[in-house]
This record gives sequence, structure tokens and C-alpha cells, in this order.
Amino acid sequence: MILALAGNQNCGKTTLFNRLTGDNRRAGNFPGVTVEQKSGEIIGSKGVFAVDLPGVYSLTSYTSEETISRDFLLKQKPDGIINVIDATNIERSLYLTLQLIELRIPMVLALNMMDEVRSNNGGIDILHMKEALGIPVVPVSAAKKQGLSELTDKAVETVKKRALPKRLDFCDGAVHRAIHAVAHLIEDHAQRQDIPCRFAATKLVEGDEEMLKALLLDENEADMVEHAAAEMEKETGTDRGAAVIDMRYRFIEELCRKCVVKPEESREYRRSVRLDGVLTHRIWAIPSFLGIMLAVFSLTFGVIGAPLSALTVSGINALSVAVGGALSEYGLNPVIHSLIVDGIFAGVGAVLSFIPIVVTLFFFLSVLEDSGYMARVAYVMDKPLRKIGLSGKSFVPMLMGFGCSVPAIMSTRTLSSERDKKITVLLTPFMSCGAKLPIYALFTAAFFPRRQAFVMAGLYVAGVALGVFSGFVLGKSVFRGTPVPFVLELPNYRFPSAKTVLLLMRDKAKDFVQRAFTVIFIASVAVWFLQSFDTRLNSVADGADSMLAGIGKSVSGLFAPLGFADWRVSTALITGFAAKEAVISTLAVLTDADSLGGTLRFLFTPAAALSFLVFTLLYTPCVAAIAAAKRELGSLKGAVAIMVCQTAFAWGCAFLTYQIGRLL
Repeated sequence: MILALAGNQNCGKTTLFNRLTGDNRRAGNFPGVTVEQKSGEIIGSKGVFAVDLPGVYSLTSYTSEETISRDFLLKQKPDGIINVIDATNIERSLYLTLQLIELRIPMVLALNMMDEVRSNNGGIDILHMKEALGIPVVPVSAAKKQGLSELTDKAVETVKKRALPKRLDFCDGAVHRAIHAVAHLIEDHAQRQDIPCRFAATKLVEGDEEMLKALLLDENEADMVEHAAAEMEKETGTDRGAAVIDMRYRFIEELCRKCVVKPEESREYRRSVRLDGVLTHRIWAIPSFLGIMLAVFSLTFGVIGAPLSALTVSGINALSVAVGGALSEYGLNPVIHSLIVDGIFAGVGAVLSFIPIVVTLFFFLSVLEDSGYMARVAYVMDKPLRKIGLSGKSFVPMLMGFGCSVPAIMSTRTLSSERDKKITVLLTPFMSCGAKLPIYALFTAAFFPRRQAFVMAGLYVAGVALGVFSGFVLGKSVFRGTPVPFVLELPNYRFPSAKTVLLLMRDKAKDFVQRAFTVIFIASVAVWFLQSFDTRLNSVADGADSMLAGIGKSVSGLFAPLGFADWRVSTALITGFAAKEAVISTLAVLTDADSLGGTLRFLFTPAAALSFLVFTLLYTPCVAAIAAAKRELGSLKGAVAIMVCQTAFAWGCAFLTYQIGRLL
């Protein structure tokens, strides 16, 4: 049995899904968290599966979220629908409900957040609403796990009885006549295409082009539909889409007048209004954002992350010495001893030592997202992004890019404009992903210890600024056009959920460790092998005579103008294409891992170090991100262009940085 969870953005669908299925998917206080449908078996109901659909406001295929939800409901035919609505904002939420009822699928209405309604002296007449809508209505609170078993039981019972919604007709007057005339006209077409007739008729009256194509109407029938819609427009004095919207909202307003006691303004709402007076202010919004991010970096790389990272380094070094001593005592072959100590421990250990910094940073980012602040950042960024031809919605994938470019690029599928999607895919790699953190942390600690947080924040801001500049150039040249309208729901600020924050920290730590013992492990072994043997597979005493040195020296000349011509540095940048953490593991294997900071100060001047940081910030994303870009762009050529253009752009920016740094 398949139950589809459908509802508006930020109505608590994903939280309810997690409660019902026991899944640990992250439910952020940020609209658009669900990009595509996910399913899971409901706890205590064997064989009953819930499907979490993306949040939508209607079933018109305007956005990718709406297309995903509509296609699932119309084509995959779930056994039932659980329509999750925000009971604190019921008038807006019911607009989607009226469309879902027209699908003729067994359906239950879940009034979520009823605890907030009651706590703010509001109320809903459940029985009256049930009679008016013709579907079961169940009050729940997903966050507090209230009413969930009743909801599951009622949904299963409704499906088993095949109890379809009892009411379909919410219209009157000219809209009523138009919808019923079109319904009679297309009834046989709707049956052949297995689309609910009432739903199809309403969509045609609204002017839905996708529905017109799906029904395969002939020219004469299409003209008759247009005639019915034109008559309706003439009588109502408004356009066809607005006439249908007005019809639905008249019904909703009358329903709410009879059975809803609106809750008073909550403390959360009043608090949000006060905070937004500063955090979304036309002057103070961006300075506030920059100040908050600078504070996050100061805490991450100074107060909290650095001491924890130092403890981790001490532990890894102690373990490495102990293992090395035990292997020597055992009399292990020197080559294998070198592989384990100088290859695996040096490479993997160098990356693992940065786990505290990565987890700390994502703790703060999760707090900001779950509090509702990141939604404000997207809203604030809408205006400057429009100047480069994008909407604030493009900033959502770009924000995700600070975590990892792969899911960020994949999330661009939610953008309704193909033009906006392509530009956003190209810009997302400019956002500094979490895999680059070890590089930044190591180099800033070695060369800029007193200004570490400032340099770190500067790198992140530089990535955003250069991405915006590139977007401006692309929007005015290759991708001319106008951005799509941006609709974003600003949720109330709330105290972050401890579970959500801990889950994100766990996931980031788990992902980091998995990469360390897979990609980084393989890269470390490969680097150790290549730097330990020459082309005849003879062991070398000097790494400069190794195969790896030959590879590194062949490209090191390209980096000489940037201030770092040593073959070990160019080799590290090459391995960084597999995973950015591999840059540090490679340097650790090729130098003295115990005093890596001191070795770097020998290889780099401060100007060259800053140039190296700028290059790693901007050069080609990892191979996984390139693969994701190929999938979303549908073109290998486009993905390769990203790799080549970003590397060339990175070289130019690093060259300027080095030359200016030398002068200063």
C-alpha cells in the first residue's frame, strides 16, 4: 500500500515522514528540502509505505517540484494521499487540498502543528471541516509525535474501503458552467488517458498547456475549450487563471469562517518580525550575514575547532608511532612498513585530523539553517542575483555548495527555467565545498595564524563574489534572458532541533571518514607507490627520482608563475581532482607528515601560499561533481567546459594574487 504525503513547502511533511517511517532524513527549517520523492515503510504497519513528495502550492507543472508531485500522483497512482497542511496557516494550505480532492484518490487531511494552534488560543471544528470537504480530517503534531497512530489507522482504513472524496464541486456561477461544459467535452479523452475528468477539465479552464497535450484533443475540441474559457473570462471580468483561483478561495474563506478560530500571533511570529527588522533590512541584511559568517569561522578555526584538531593530530601521531614501533619490533619488510606508516598513516591520518573542524563548521551551518536564517539569506540575495540575471532561488543550490558540490548541482533540477539551471550549475562550484576545509585550515594555520578566521572568511566571500561576477558575464553573453519569478516562504525563526543538528554532524563526520578510508586511502597508497619506485620498479632513495616526480615535474612549470613550482605541490593538485582532501594527504605522503606545517613554510612564501589557496578555491571541482554536472546539463561537453574554464580562471586569479602579494 502506497500513501503519498503531499503538501505545501515547510508544512512539516518531511518531519511527519521521519516520524512515520523512522527515517533520519534531515527536515530543515528551509523551504524546498525535498527535491524528489523518497519512500519508507511505516512503523507498525507492515506493507504500508509512505512517499514524501516535494512541497508544492498547486498541481500546475510550473516548477520541477510540481512536475515531480503531479507526475507521481497522476501516473504512478498511489493507493492513498495524506495531505499534510499547516494548521496555523490553513487558508493558504487548503488551496492545494481542493486540487488533490479532484484526483479521485482515497485521501486523508492531516492538520499538522495543531499544538501551536491550541497554544495560541486557536481552534478548528474537525467535524464541520470533514463534512465540508468530504474527506477524513485528523489533527496531528509531527514534531511532538501526537496523533500519528490515528492518522496511519485512518489512512489505511480509507484506502482499504476505497473511500473516495465525497465532494468535488467547489464552484459556482460562470466558473461552474465552464468547468462542467469542458468536463462533458473531454470525458472520453480523460478516460482513455486515465486522468480524472474533473481535474483535467479544471486544468484546461485554467489554461494548462501540459494537460492540453496529454488529452490529445483535436483542433475543434481545443477551440471549444477556448470558447468556454473565453465566455467565463467575459462574464467574470478577469483572466481564466485568476477566475479559478478566486473560485477556490471563496470556498476556502467561507469554510474557514464557519469552522476555524484563527490563532493569535505567536511569540515565534512576533520574534521573527523583530529579528527580520535587522536581518532582512535593505541596508543591514548583507553586513549582518557577513558578520555572522565571520563569527562562525572565528569559532570554528580558533576557539573550538583548532584545539580539538590539535588533540586529534596528537592522537593520530601517537598511534602512528606505536604502530611503527610494533611493526619494526615484529621485523616487517621495510617496504610494507613504509607503505603502512609513510603511506596510509601519513595520508589518511592527515585528512582525519581535520574532522573536528569540519564537524564544528557544519554544526554552526546547521544551526543557521534550522533556525530559519538561511531562508532569509536566499530572500536577501534575490535582488543582487537579479542584477546578474538569476533569481534568489538559484542561491539555494549555491548555499548547498558550501557543503558539497554534488548534491548542490543535483538540486538545480528544482529550478523551473532551463537557462537559470545551466547558469546555476556553472556557478555552484565557485562556492567553497567542505572538502576544501582541510587545505584552508592547514595553510592558514601555517602562514596566517593571527588572521586565520579573517583569511578563511575572505576565501568564502571571494568564491561567492567571483561566482556572481562570472554569472553576470554569462547572463549578459552566453545565456541572455530574464530570471524566473522567485516565490519563497519565510518560516518563523525557531530554536534549532538538537536531533537535526546532531544528524547533520554525524552525516558529515561519517562522509568524511568514508572518503578518508576509500578515495583518500587509495590515493595515499597510489602516491606512496609512485614516489617510492622509478619507472623500472626499483626502490628509490630520493623521491625526486621517482615516477611521481616525473609526473609532477612535467606540469610544475605551469604553476611557477603562481609561486609554487615544486613537483610535490603540482602532484597534490592533480590528485585533488579525485577528491579535494587528497591534496593534503598527498602533501603528507610526499613530505614529513609530522611537521607538515614547517615543510609548507619551506615550499611556499606567504604570497605563494595565498596564491595556492585561491587556486584550490577556484580550480576544477572533483570528478564526482563533474559527473553530477554532466547528468544535470545532459552534456559531457558542458561538464568538461566547466573543468577547463574553472581551472583557467583559477590560474588567472592565483597569478594576480601572487603578483599583488609579492608587491605587498
